[in-house]
Order: sequence, then structure tokens, then C-alpha cells
Amino acid sequence: MNAAELEKRLLYRDGLMLVIDKPAGLPVHAGPGGGDNLERHLNWLRFGLPKAPSLAHRLDRDTSGCLVLGRHPKALRKLGKLFQDGKVDKTYWAVTRHAPAQAEGRVDAPLKKLSTKSGGWHMAIDEDGQHAVTDWRVLGTSPDGLCWIECHPRTGRTHQIRVHLASLGAPLLGDAQYGDAALEKPLTLHLHSRAIVLPLYPSRAAVSVTAEPPAHMQAVLQACGWVPASNPERQLDAVADGGNSQHAARP
Repeated sequence: MNAAELEKRLLYRDGLMLVIDKPAGLPVHAGPGGGDNLERHLNWLRFGLPKAPSLAHRLDRDTSGCLVLGRHPKALRKLGKLFQDGKVDKTYWAVTRHAPAQAEGRVDAPLKKLSTKSGGWHMAIDEDGQHAVTDWRVLGTSPDGLCWIECHPRTGRTHQIRVHLASLGAPLLGDAQYGDAALEKPLTLHLHSRAIVLPLYPSRAAVSVTAEPPAHMQAVLQACGWVPASNPERQLDAVADGGNSQHAARP
């Protein structure tokens, strides 16, 4: 990824934060094995500030969509408190192998990180785990049984949506870890951070940002009933804000 490619993924910009459309397959930070990651490219998003922005939260490597960055330490503290206090409204779109038994519901099931015999790990529902809640509803289904689900995680646990939907008998398409590995291994995970709403400024409306689904999900979503926007290109509007440049994206 180069500077131009990353800047094209900018969804929102103001004096405190940026929201970018993270691509699937790129980890947000370096793992034990090294390799490419988003953080190594963030210097391209300084926009005149002395330091690169930093991650305000995380998305899994294979999850695409809205990712929030704080532009300086004060902004990161403010954003961190919003996430910690549960004041950030997050919307995810998932495509699952099967439809849940109900059309909507809530999964309230604690999650715990467990080690595997091979030296890896996975998340599991466990009464000794951390509190985890996901609200969900079915938005559509395809003729071959795939299901398009909108999720609102009320907590931010690792792999939360993946484990909670799998517990409903609806593992994510492309999820080899919590689904059928033989079926899912060649596929990219079908989980997208569709929208995020942050009440960042007390005297203004909450900042609301939306990301279009990635290419690998679009055909399946359309089979489930999603209709793409007639004009998918984003338009960035510059707004003067006390000497700071603010850009809000409208998908």
C-alpha cells in the first residue's frame, strides 16, 4: 500500500481524528511473525502534524471497514474514553453460512481466550470470561442459504461477533477458525465494519461515518438483497473549524 492508496481510503478527517476504510487482509499492527501492517503506513496520514496518527481501537486482520485513528495524544485519550464507556455505536455487516433460527436477537455470553494444544489460541464462550453482548438482526438471505446480518456489538471483545454468531449456528462465511475449516479456508472473512458513530464534540451532532462493503463481499450481499448505492464515490467537503481542516465523507 502506498500513500495515494491509503489516502483514497480516508472516510473522515478533522482536527482530532481520522476514519479510514481498512482493507481486509491487512493487520493493524505487527504480529509476532512481523510482516506488513497498517501502522507502518500511518505516517502518510499526518496532514501537516508532527507525528503520525495512532489506532484508537482495533479491527481483526481480515475485517474491513471503518477504523478510527487519533491524530495526537489528547485526541487518543478522548477517543479511548468514548470506546471504554461504550458511547461509540458500531455497526457491522456479516455474511454467514446459515441463517439463525430467529430474525433478530441479542447474544449475552462471556468470552474467554483459550490456548490450543498446537500453541495457538481461540476465543470461546465461558462463564469465567469477560462480559460480551452483541445485538443482531437478519437483513436478507440468498437462495442458497447464506445470510446477511447486521450486528451491533455492545462490548469490544476479541472475535466477539465471530464467536457469538457461530453460537447461533451461523458461522461467518470465510471463517475457518469458528466455522467449517474445510469449507472456509480458501475464502476471505465476510465481516465488515459498516458504520461508526462517535459523540466526539459536546456542542455538535455525533460524527457518523459509513464504509462501502469490500469487493469480496459485494456479490454475496447482493444475492442476499443488498442494493449498492447509485453513486458509490465518496465526496469530501472541507469545513473551517477554528483554523483546523475538517473533512466529512458522504458515501
